[in-house]
Amino acid sequence: MNSQNIFDGITDIRDDLVDGAKEARGKQKSQGGSRGRKRMLGAAVAAVLALAVFVGIFARPHSGLTAYAIAQAGYPKMAPYPSGLAQFNSKVHDAWWEDVKAQRRDLGDISSLESFFARSAQAFLTGTEGQNRVYSPVNVYMALAMLAQLTGGESREQILTLLGSGSMADLRQQASDVWNSNYRDDGALTSILAGSLWLDKDLKYNQGTMDILARDFYASSYRGNMGSEQFNKALQSWLNEQTGGLLKEQAGNIELDKETILALATTVYFKAKWHDEFSREKTLPGAFHTPSGDVDTDFMNQREDQPYYWGDRFAAVNQSFEGGGSMWFLLPDEGTTPEELLSDGEAMDFLFGSNRYQWENQKFIFVNKSIPKFDVSSQFDLGEGLQALGITDVFDPEVSDFTPVITDAEATVAVSQASHAARVVIDEEGCTAAAFTVMAAAGAVQPPDDEVDFILDRPFIFCITGIGGLPLFVGVVNYPAGA
Repeated sequence: MNSQNIFDGITDIRDDLVDGAKEARGKQKSQGGSRGRKRMLGAAVAAVLALAVFVGIFARPHSGLTAYAIAQAGYPKMAPYPSGLAQFNSKVHDAWWEDVKAQRRDLGDISSLESFFARSAQAFLTGTEGQNRVYSPVNVYMALAMLAQLTGGESREQILTLLGSGSMADLRQQASDVWNSNYRDDGALTSILAGSLWLDKDLKYNQGTMDILARDFYASSYRGNMGSEQFNKALQSWLNEQTGGLLKEQAGNIELDKETILALATTVYFKAKWHDEFSREKTLPGAFHTPSGDVDTDFMNQREDQPYYWGDRFAAVNQSFEGGGSMWFLLPDEGTTPEELLSDGEAMDFLFGSNRYQWENQKFIFVNKSIPKFDVSSQFDLGEGLQALGITDVFDPEVSDFTPVITDAEATVAVSQASHAARVVIDEEGCTAAAFTVMAAAGAVQPPDDEVDFILDRPFIFCITGIGGLPLFVGVVNYPAGA
């Protein structure tokens, strides 16, 4: 029985990462030569957070792909955000507000989600040896939730256990709620999670699974001649639509060969600018104290009356996005490293808990913020971390179970690769970030009374939260210029 690998790497956000993925795929092919012909299942999971530029409305995920579609997800339509004179029109405002309320979901007890976010962040953000590291918790959550839908038996149970769900039905509901609570497409703010499944035309598949993916995960499924130029262009077009063209060059490098039988791609897209933009005139050069010495960088400066948070070994502030969501900055105390905070229970409770705004140690005070403009990226393997977190069966072709999606009883399917790459850039206007997960199967002491300086001039942690407060991106910045 030939081994079939699921989620064989699609791409990454940098050319060197794309080349690395191609090299890894070449090695897999050469290694498989002595074991007979291998057919691979490919997957890419992408998360994209893009700078707010008001140029059109995003979320038309299926244009030009109907010829390949076997199941299509539908996205909610939203009334436009009342800007300019429209903000004084009660009918326009009420129509927009009703659509906003329609997307709200009560996530209920999210302690299991918080536990997954914290545990996975500790697994994937530590051991970097002083380098930058960026991770998208919601992205990996949605990838694993969909992977659970594609698996069965103990393979599924291990994923359910890690995500803290008692059943697949519970996980489907939670994933749907996470999707909807993060959805906004009103012309002022764009926040969308998308997904798709790409099948070889000869693959025997379960239509019921495709329908569930469309209904609960908002993921469309397509079927075509895998490895053909037309099908590759269709996939590239889909990725470009979902990422607003932000990763057009990288999407153009995505090609699935004829041995691939299935590809899964998910994206997260978020466009926003700061609620209070930084003045470019106040951006000044300064020294950032990296682990290997001082480097010059540009610091954005702003004085604002806002909450200031602290714990035994950190201080924190947040910067809100226009229309919803925030970016949180955690500054370790002198002598404390970001990695040490990632193992600190109090810091993890603050970073991933739902009670940040009700944090006991906070004070409304004038905060003189000095935040470096930065461009950080990283690429790392998820496989070892996922197995350490308890997901092992999907990596073993002898015990993995993918029967919910593949009806070929003779197929042996296993995860052979799981990698994650991400990039985050911030400037005076807002934040731009992108991440691909490629799977080859899925304090500070109490402040003074009136004013405090919050200067991020040494390694720190950031967390970008979406509309519903869940972490879209979290990272460690040791070098603001990505050195």
